[in-house]
Amino acid sequence: MQVTSSVREPLVTGGKTYHDVTHDVSRHVEAKPNIRWFLAFLTSAGVLALGSIAVVATVWEGIGMWGLNKTVGWAWDITNFVWWVGIGHAGTLISAVLLLFRQKWRTSINRAAEAMTIFAVICAAMFPVLHMGRPWLGAYWALPLPNTFGSLWVNFNSPLLWDVFAISTYFSVSLVFWYIGLIPDFATIRDRATGLRKTIYGALSFGWDGAAKSWMRYESVSLILAGLATPLVLSVHTIVSFDFATSVIPGWHTTIFPPYFVAGAIFSGFAMVLTLMIITRKVYQLEDYITMGHIELMNIVIIITGSIVGIAYITEFFIAWYSGVEAEQYAFINRATGPYWWAYWSMMTCNVISPQLFWFKKIRTSIVATFILSLVVNIGMWFERFVIIVTSLHRDFLPSSWAMFYPSWADVGVYLFTFGLFFTLFFLFAKFFPVINMAEVKSVLKSSSEKVHK
Repeated sequence: MQVTSSVREPLVTGGKTYHDVTHDVSRHVEAKPNIRWFLAFLTSAGVLALGSIAVVATVWEGIGMWGLNKTVGWAWDITNFVWWVGIGHAGTLISAVLLLFRQKWRTSINRAAEAMTIFAVICAAMFPVLHMGRPWLGAYWALPLPNTFGSLWVNFNSPLLWDVFAISTYFSVSLVFWYIGLIPDFATIRDRATGLRKTIYGALSFGWDGAAKSWMRYESVSLILAGLATPLVLSVHTIVSFDFATSVIPGWHTTIFPPYFVAGAIFSGFAMVLTLMIITRKVYQLEDYITMGHIELMNIVIIITGSIVGIAYITEFFIAWYSGVEAEQYAFINRATGPYWWAYWSMMTCNVISPQLFWFKKIRTSIVATFILSLVVNIGMWFERFVIIVTSLHRDFLPSSWAMFYPSWADVGVYLFTFGLFFTLFFLFAKFFPVINMAEVKSVLKSSSEKVHK
């Protein structure tokens, strides 16, 4: 039995019927690409092609093309790796955790958020692979494969290996979860299509027949996958944080990193979901499905996670002072007043101050303000990773080894390549796959329509 709240706004507005949902979502898949889609796709493909020059140069010449040096051995590459993994966090949170908590507002945004997760993890994986220098000779050694070299095994004590396990598991579960949700919608498009399109979507839908038993199994599998994916929301970025927290570098050697990184990942992930959803709802005219209520709820999540991140920043300074360790204290003073002060204060402004504007309902329910602040948050989260990695390395225990890091053109080019890859994949997804989960939106439509008619 579904109860319609007399207080909350309906999740789907405009008095939509089941047929309206099918038509509104499917028409973008069935119609020919318009000029706006072509322009956006060609722009992202152009950035991808431009960035591929840097990727080819890096593979051909080696990672000496990057701006790394003996002191700062990790910099732009690992910054971007952690940033992209963080971007992918909101998809699992929306699709898995909110499903288990029966939050029905997730139904309009979970499909695109899950797709974003998969594409972001693909972009993140680019950086460790390229950092190997010659990945075709040994990328597979990151896996514990049986071999004839005297049982040459990976170092199971290394958090870098834990990264391999965590991110590959995260990607696999997210991909299966995303595709399982697509099957009923592929069947809907199959039933409306003719010719080659019908054959393609028929194959993608795996013979879905819409029977009660099929729906029962679909619900069971969704819950099982949500149960498997929920620990990943906490574990993936926790393990990424161990790359730093298990070292003895001042500014890294801290136990606050796991919850701090998880909160930051959800923070940046929701910001990217907002950026993409605001554009999608406008271009595809989906304002009745991705409503202001959805945007406001995501902004509230950003307030909470942004506040947690702000507390973590303050706690880091307090623990550095409380520890009495001179090197630790200097690491944080150097962040705020050293040569990279501009990156630190950009991080503080974007991540701590800007999300607090969402306490004002007028800003929280403004499309323009939300879009701008979502971009600001993701810029700030990139600076956070840069500050943690570079400022901790460039001045450590030994003043004689202090050095500055400056990104090379190849560093910037590889980063642009991942942007081009991400948006190219997202535009292809938005054109050929249903961007909203029709089946789940229909499940909340009854109570929404009743509220509208009242």
